[in-house]
Amino acid sequence: MNIPETMRAVVLTGHGDYDKLVYRDDWPTPKPSAGQVLVKVHACGLNNTDVNTRSGWYSKAVSDATTGGAYETVDEEDPSWGGAPISFPRIQGADVAGTVVAVGPDADSGLIGKRVMIETWIRDRNDPENLDKCRYFGSECDGGFADYTVIDQPNVHPIDCELSDAEIATFATSWVTAENMLNRAHVGKGDIVLIPGASGGVGSALVQLANRRGAVTIAMASKAKHEQLKSLNPHAVLERSPANLKQALKECIGRDSVSVVADVVGGDNWPSLIDVLERGGRYTVSGAIAGPMVELDLRTLYLNDLTFTGATITPPGLFADLVGYIERGEVKPVLAGTYRLENLHDAQRAFVDKQHIGNIVVTMEP
Repeated sequence: MNIPETMRAVVLTGHGDYDKLVYRDDWPTPKPSAGQVLVKVHACGLNNTDVNTRSGWYSKAVSDATTGGAYETVDEEDPSWGGAPISFPRIQGADVAGTVVAVGPDADSGLIGKRVMIETWIRDRNDPENLDKCRYFGSECDGGFADYTVIDQPNVHPIDCELSDAEIATFATSWVTAENMLNRAHVGKGDIVLIPGASGGVGSALVQLANRRGAVTIAMASKAKHEQLKSLNPHAVLERSPANLKQALKECIGRDSVSVVADVVGGDNWPSLIDVLERGGRYTVSGAIAGPMVELDLRTLYLNDLTFTGATITPPGLFADLVGYIERGEVKPVLAGTYRLENLHDAQRAFVDKQHIGNIVVTMEP
């Protein structure tokens, strides 16, 4: 394949507002080094990490909800998911669907021409179990908001399915996050799982993945999204913030408690989520889009024998599991909309507005 010397890319030039994302049509095409492959990107999904890194929301100096805009103060020491600075310029975008078009030395040339997904967590090749050595695609290295990207060979997963590129690009970040949350909370058949923010990428994935395990899923979202959410087959759909959550649960499942809360929302309504956990219940979290600062009565935690788990870095093998679910048709994509690469600002604004259900994707169509 004739690979051009330059390509289109959206380049993040620093922390701040949307103007920090700059569209270029003359960016150098990357070249794969030893053990790497070059992927022609066909589509790349958006996720909260893109927004939070751009805005600097991960910094402990920020205590607001994720607004998508710039914050007045962002500490330079901890503005990324890993609590450390990242270098600019940086190409973001983790959720790639593409085709391998070239390989570097010591990489498998048999991958050329293969349709692939990219595993988002990049592990140390000599110490893959060490979480402290993990990096994120599109954060600590360039990602997929470009015509081409390079990645370590172990991170490309050939996929054989009839889904479109845009549909494949809905899965990577949201779905491995959701599966990791369910694993951390040991969700199994018969568990009752309450899912705040069920209309988002992670939330809609949680509904399907918990259903796949035989759990009873209760989705929470704004009323305007209820009918579309029902297509994902939750057992019940509740308002985003019921006046009396215990009563709302009793009316839909005959009891006022759940065994698991799988949360990416946080914010002011957080205490009500903890109050509906049964004795021995589990709370798992991988986001705080409504605000990271919450109030906990420690007596609720210890007197009810609750277990809290955070979920960020996924263990080896989980991404391959997800690819298998997709290929076997056990889960379905929830594609909210597509935008061209040059319209990434509009795509990210739509993502932040959260009027959609599922995932928003940019495509590399000219």
